[in-house]
Parts: sequence; C-alpha cells; structure tokens
Amino acid sequence: MNRKRKSCTVLILIFLLGRSNGDSVTQTAGLVTLVEGAPVTLNCTYQATYSGSFLCWYVQYLDKAPQLLLKSATENQKTESQGFHATLFKKENSFHLQKPAVQPSDSAVYYCASTVKQVPAGALQNLQISTPGLPQQ
Repeated sequence: MNRKRKSCTVLILIFLLGRSNGDSVTQTAGLVTLVEGAPVTLNCTYQATYSGSFLCWYVQYLDKAPQLLLKSATENQKTESQGFHATLFKKENSFHLQKPAVQPSDSAVYYCASTVKQVPAGALQNLQISTPGLPQQ
C-alpha cells in the first residue's frame, strides 16, 4: 500500500528579535520544510546583560497576531506547550525549540526573544515586530 506523506512547512524569522539594553537573540534563519511527523529543532542563542532575563518563543499563524508559546528564566527547566518543548541552558546561552513530530498545523513563523523578569506578566504576552521598509500594522 503506497501512502503519500503530507509535507509540513515551518517558517522561521530571518532577522533578530529581542535586542534591547545590550541583549541580543539569534535564531535559525530562513524557511524550513519538513515531512509530517519529522522532528524539528529551531535554534535560539542569546547574549543578555541581565542574568534574570526571560527567554521566550512566540508563534505567529497566518493572518494572526504573534502569541506566546513558551517562556523560561530558570536554568535547566524544560517548558512545554502544544507539543513543543525548550530548555534554557544559561551556560550555553541557548533556548532551542523542539518538537518530536511536526504537523501541518505547526506551519507558522516562530520568534525567539528575550525580555526582563521585572515587568508585568502581560508584557510577556505581546510581541512588537518592526520590519524596516514595511508599513506598521
């Protein structure tokens, strides 16, 4: 029996997010195309001037606003949501997003960002995106 496998596309933001007060975040760049059921790792490394920074992963589905997917400020604590997981490794300055088996519903743009701990919880829920040359929404 010959079964066709559906393809699943995961889009990754190409530019940096989370640059403020000397902090910077670098993540996997470009378009990632995967077969349904394949594992995925989206790399995120950071440089933070404040040791209490939160690292966050946001997801933006087509025609939707970005929404918080995962966040962590705790060393070696695995966080999980919607089948994705990430562990913050402060010694390696990494917070890689992983999913063991992607689905077509995972097709989206994924953003890694940092923010400071001492802000109202609502501030972690909103991601402002500024793209040079494009009109603001």
